[in-house]
Amino acid sequence: MVLEMSLKQSTPKTEASNDVILEVKNLKKYFPITGSLNNTVSQVKAVNDVSFSLIKGETYGLVGESGCGKSTTGRTILRLLEPTEGEVIYDGQNINKLKGNDLRNIRRELQMVFQDPYSSLNPRKRVGTILEETLKIHKMGNKKERTEQVMNILNKVGFQREHYYRFPHEFSGGQRQRIGLARALIINPSIIICDEPVSALDVSIQSQVLNLLEDIQQEFNLTYLFISHDLGVVRHISDRIGVMYLGKLVEESPTDELYTNPLHPYTKALLSAIPVPNPFVKREKIKLIGEIPSPVNPPSGCVFHTRCPFAMDVCKQDEPIMKTLDLEHKVACHLY
Repeated sequence: MVLEMSLKQSTPKTEASNDVILEVKNLKKYFPITGSLNNTVSQVKAVNDVSFSLIKGETYGLVGESGCGKSTTGRTILRLLEPTEGEVIYDGQNINKLKGNDLRNIRRELQMVFQDPYSSLNPRKRVGTILEETLKIHKMGNKKERTEQVMNILNKVGFQREHYYRFPHEFSGGQRQRIGLARALIINPSIIICDEPVSALDVSIQSQVLNLLEDIQQEFNLTYLFISHDLGVVRHISDRIGVMYLGKLVEESPTDELYTNPLHPYTKALLSAIPVPNPFVKREKIKLIGEIPSPVNPPSGCVFHTRCPFAMDVCKQDEPIMKTLDLEHKVACHLY
């Protein structure tokens, strides 16, 4: 797969040298499993003690296999799912403790673009009405002002004024994703969580949407949390990348550093799976043995030790802590 766009060129952003706009601390999200008597018999540990920060103006890529908990992390940050434990700090406030109008006001600053744009758009309403609904909820402007604002934001994402009156089914997948982005942008947020925004699109359309995201980011001074299973796509748009496995964050690094010097065995395996467009370039394939463990009963110690080719006895007993190495490169592995 080749995207017709250049890699993101930027100075790597680090927590030490830039303003932290959002901080996630020890976030957990467990889903209960109920028995025949409607009692909780076990829990699915979808997100299990995840911590990271977003720097103002950056794009933070969150990657991993399907089922690793990355989308649940994004939804829990926004309180679309109620967290089990942990803190999400924005503007000095713990989002997890807010209620009512306080939570609604915070959501003006934090918006989301969903993976499937069609399922997140009401098929019985025109696009203009869908976008105006966001402004109504937050009590912004009168009818005339809301209509004009919708027209303006549609123009920003590449539409004409006549698209205001069309229904979602009259648009292609890429166009519907632009509508989802317009809905997130219309109340002028500070952070947008992009949950697999291009995974359902053709490769050529992917590059258009990624370029649009970058243009919008610069114009509106946005911060992105970009969630994806595709490391090839994430490389094009991210300043820093966090790698998740079975509900845990196992590595975090500036993008260039991660791709040139991956440290965690799981990250190395993910990178080896990226297709190489040049048929004459050979890349060593790292094949992971065994199945992904169940999040209902994750392995003791390091959650990756059951599939890791370098596993030691200590990996089975002690959970590795996240260590900070050079260039803000962090890894949770007993090899370091």
